[in-house]
Amino acid sequence: MVRAAVQTGPRKIEMQEFPRPSIGDDDGLLRVEANGICGSDVEIFNGHMGERPPFIPGHEPMGIIEEIGEQAAERWGVQEGDRVALEVIVPCRACADCLTGRYQACRFRKYGHGVTPIDVLPSIWGGFAEHLYLSPTTVMHKIDKSLPAEIAAMYNPLGAGVRWAVDLGEVGLGTTLLVLGAGQRGLGAVIAAKAAGAGTIIVTGLASDAHKLEIARELGADHTLIVDGDDAQDVPESVRDITNGEMVDVAVDLTPMAAGPITDALKSVRHGGRVVLAGLKGHKEIPLVTDLIINRGLVIKGAFGVDAAANKKAIELLESGRFPLEKLHTHTFGLDDVGLAIDTLAGSAGDGSAIHVSVHPNN
Repeated sequence: MVRAAVQTGPRKIEMQEFPRPSIGDDDGLLRVEANGICGSDVEIFNGHMGERPPFIPGHEPMGIIEEIGEQAAERWGVQEGDRVALEVIVPCRACADCLTGRYQACRFRKYGHGVTPIDVLPSIWGGFAEHLYLSPTTVMHKIDKSLPAEIAAMYNPLGAGVRWAVDLGEVGLGTTLLVLGAGQRGLGAVIAAKAAGAGTIIVTGLASDAHKLEIARELGADHTLIVDGDDAQDVPESVRDITNGEMVDVAVDLTPMAAGPITDALKSVRHGGRVVLAGLKGHKEIPLVTDLIINRGLVIKGAFGVDAAANKKAIELLESGRFPLEKLHTHTFGLDDVGLAIDTLAGSAGDGSAIHVSVHPNN
């Protein structure tokens, strides 16, 4: 049997057991080493993303291939004992979108890691479980087994930094960048931008994010801004001062649920600049002055997840050892404490120091 943490409703986690599936020629079974937690886990756990049938959360699973069929091993280029990281989306791999590289838009996908209901057999689709089923169309990436599990589990937030800042934001040599939000993905954006040769990097955060902003500076951020409290700094005006009136080339919003940072992003980029929107707002309508976009010729991009190319680059950064990623990981939890782990990342439990939090189901 396989033990797993099942979300049965908002803020409700139950430990359940599921039959260990039989593995054939075309699929496999992952022993989950670690699964990182992100802001969307917090929003889903708290019910901000709507009701859903019971499911095993955990959409950043990483672990060791324990069983694999011969055909699956050949297709994925892996073998038993390899460490791999999985993408959230499990595409069909056969439709026009999949065959032309747009697999994230696959309209025929039936499964997803950390989102598929448990009534879809074999039930163990999420990373908050001792084992996870590897269906034939799973997208996976090999990771060096010598990396500590909590560091290897950062592939997703770092991949988000690569995808959202560098790939979508087009940050490159000399680019000026504003990162709104100092969470793990904001810090991932700093790392990715620095690796890409960015010039000036500015990061915003709350007063309670002081420890995160300190790490942002250690990772390469040139300026950090506090946006709340008595010492709150006006973001567009601060950006104007820092850049001598030129404003930034790119702004990336990673803040959850907040509307203000979107306007700050629009006002902080130069004419013709780029704004990448990545922070989920719980399906709320956000006030938007579209004249800011039109009159200044801005390019707005929505960031949907992390694709294979970004994951590959992120894993290369992880394996390079160039950045002190151990400073990002703050908390490790076991499978029985999934709810506490999510609340710790959210700051509603613990001392508020959480940055990167992971669940290790077999430890």
